[in-house]
Amino acid sequence: MFDPTAFENMKVVIEGTLYDLDLSGEIRILDRNDLLNSAKISRKYEISFTDQMEGQADIYCSFLMEASLANLAAELLPAARSSMLAGCHIYVKFYLKHPNELSLFQKIERILIDIWGKDRTIKQVVMRDPFDDGKIISNETTVIFNRLVLEDQIDDLVSMIDYLMVSLKSLRSSIR
Repeated sequence: MFDPTAFENMKVVIEGTLYDLDLSGEIRILDRNDLLNSAKISRKYEISFTDQMEGQADIYCSFLMEASLANLAAELLPAARSSMLAGCHIYVKFYLKHPNELSLFQKIERILIDIWGKDRTIKQVVMRDPFDDGKIISNETTVIFNRLVLEDQIDDLVSMIDYLMVSLKSLRSSIR
């Protein structure tokens, strides 16, 4: 038997919390991916959900967690004295469709900075159908935490879900 890694422990906590919310009817899980890249010895976990209980979700979010070989080695080889790398990178993504208007992009960024803080990077990537009139676009907005999240901060992951819910509600009301 082996001890689970920080990645595994954090994944179990976030997954369990989100599935509890799904069972209670507060959210609806849309998708889940748990990937192992055997060529690079890296892990990626992603779980997507919405606060809409029925129909097609017009706005949803994904919680992503990634750990590289360096993160795993730092944890499993303490003699390397690189314990500061023993953690995961966390990203939060919001997917929404809205009119292609600069004011909406600015509003989305303001909302997320107000909720997540100025220490985070907010990146918006837009996709549109070139054969469509271009009035409605798909926006993938990522909140980047700019630091490694350590296993000691596992309780912060649970409280992060409240921020995700507030973000979903605020984004939904801002683009209508």
